[in-house]
Amino acid sequence: MTSSPDPLDWILDFPLNDLPPASLARARHYLLDLLGVAAGATRTPLAEHARRFATAQHGGDRPLLFSEGRASPTGAALHGAWLIDALDAHDGQVLTKGHVGVALLPGLLALPEIEQCSGREFLGLMALGYEVATRAGIALHATSPDYHTSGAWNVLGVAAVAGRLMGLDRTRLHHALGIAEFYGPRSQMMRCIDHPTMLKDGSGWGAMTGISAALLARDGFTGAPALTMTAPEVADIWQDLGEREYLHEQYLKAYPVCRWAQPAVEAVLSMPDPLPNPADIAHVDILTFHEARRLHVVHPETTEQAQYSLPWSVACALCRGTVDADAVTHLAVDDIKRLASRIEITECEDFNACFPAERWAQARLHLSDGRTLSSQPCEALGNPHNPLPEQDVQDKYRSLAEPVLGDRSEPLREVVSGLEERPLTDLLSLLGPAS
Repeated sequence: MTSSPDPLDWILDFPLNDLPPASLARARHYLLDLLGVAAGATRTPLAEHARRFATAQHGGDRPLLFSEGRASPTGAALHGAWLIDALDAHDGQVLTKGHVGVALLPGLLALPEIEQCSGREFLGLMALGYEVATRAGIALHATSPDYHTSGAWNVLGVAAVAGRLMGLDRTRLHHALGIAEFYGPRSQMMRCIDHPTMLKDGSGWGAMTGISAALLARDGFTGAPALTMTAPEVADIWQDLGEREYLHEQYLKAYPVCRWAQPAVEAVLSMPDPLPNPADIAHVDILTFHEARRLHVVHPETTEQAQYSLPWSVACALCRGTVDADAVTHLAVDDIKRLASRIEITECEDFNACFPAERWAQARLHLSDGRTLSSQPCEALGNPHNPLPEQDVQDKYRSLAEPVLGDRSEPLREVVSGLEERPLTDLLSLLGPAS
């Protein structure tokens, strides 16, 4: 293996206009998915809280993603990441146990410099950000005894693309990354699993802090080195920059619930058709890994609780044949509530040993007539080795975007599909307030 460039040099030299076709396609893929999730998330209570806070406390002239009002770049980044995080349907990566795009896209859209970009450059910036943030996340997990939310490390991806977009020199980029890591939200992930609230995955603060760090560094504010990029013990994580592309190692979600619940959803949906009538199911046993067992809320009262509930997700799948945005926003459904009460979760040591690189679950349905139906062990769909079919990706986007954007959803999809051949203003003109 040839020696890899220093991460700072790699960020500064990354060829924004020269992504290969496969990388352009992946970046477009994530962009369309994120925009669909953002549109769908405007229907959550968190969306209005985010809009009010950003406009009241972060005054400025930058537009808010799919929302009324304007804010500063930091406020626009905070709002956009809060918005996408409000509906847990965005992309992720198994080794980081978290998410890049949720902070990266709002961070890019927040800066006025983005309006001078071509669509091809924008996709290049996204690819750069996925690479930096993913490696920073793997490095943080390797060096910290605590499990931190995504905002703790996707902040570095945001700072990197903001620094590149703003034309920071090497010294200022060094300081921007150091400021971002130091001020990044090192919030404990399992606290928001055990107590699901609007805190979510820390990515709002990650996006806001990444933009703040780049702006501070441009003004001459200094920061300590970013240890997740420069410490000797993480050198191996960065040594294959330019060879291994983490852009191609993200997953897309089929359902708007925590990734840890999705193997159990796939397990029950893998049963032979037709699924039994929910009233005929005496109880359900789900065998899965420890972190998924922590998704314990049975009768969610908020969309956050529903998105972090394995029993609710499985009950929705058995009662409705899927888990969609309505399943986590309309919670007063008696048959789903009754079935959720009959779901038991058991931890499996074999599945624990596979986590986080693999997430598995197995289901057994015990019917009232004495029969038992068992699934094979299942993973969630949407990983690089079992990707969502392209039609499913398109259908997911439409199901989330059309109810909110109406006639604008299809032109937006068409612009994203050929963005590398368009000015970015074609995209930006379609990101205004939802109807």
